[in-house]
Amino acid sequence: MAQPERRGPQVLNIGEVLAQLSGDFPGMTASKIRFLEEKGLINPRRTPAGYRQYSDGDVERLRFVLALQRDQYLPLKVIKDYLDAIDRGERPENLPPGVVVSPRIVSDELAAELQSRGRKLTEEQLRTESGASVPLLQSLLSFGLISHSNGQFDEHALQVARACVQLESHGLEPRHLRPFQAAAEREFGLVERAVAPLASRKDAASQARAAEAAREISDLCLTLHRALVQDHISRMDI
Repeated sequence: MAQPERRGPQVLNIGEVLAQLSGDFPGMTASKIRFLEEKGLINPRRTPAGYRQYSDGDVERLRFVLALQRDQYLPLKVIKDYLDAIDRGERPENLPPGVVVSPRIVSDELAAELQSRGRKLTEEQLRTESGASVPLLQSLLSFGLISHSNGQFDEHALQVARACVQLESHGLEPRHLRPFQAAAEREFGLVERAVAPLASRKDAASQARAAEAAREISDLCLTLHRALVQDHISRMDI
């Protein structure tokens, strides 16, 4: 009786990788994959002629990176720290709530978590998951703190609504929070100007670099804001 053929690990070219990723990440391009390689997030093997050969593990790493970048809004340097820890056999610290990693790089739990974060919510779902009342949501909409597209809200709206529910318990209403929206718009203007040279280029690699730079600058701005506020709080006589 003939023995079944034993196949080795699958080897993919960049076009086959794109085909596997395109369903979940429609905007994925070869340039973006090469950009992620340049940042050290994947390291495909190369043939003697220099052609890249991707493994199933490379594809899983790409899914991990792209999902966290898209749905958790994490900078690549943070994602790389997670991957480096996984490569060392460690469990990364400070993962976003609910995210689980396994030796497969992208576990079933992580896939479910990230899929849920990319979903759209109706107004009823937003109220249920945030605990916000109808008047509070109406106020958030009227003051421009949240918005919707064709009656559907995204993860940002959910985060804002949850925070505002808690702030309301401290006596802070949406009308008091308008300065945060104005500050966010000013911060985005700073980020937009900083990345304008890259963003003006139309190639996919430059667009990816611009998006990553924007995330890093935004993260630094939030750190600065937090430190300045904490400095004032530390001066309170409490």
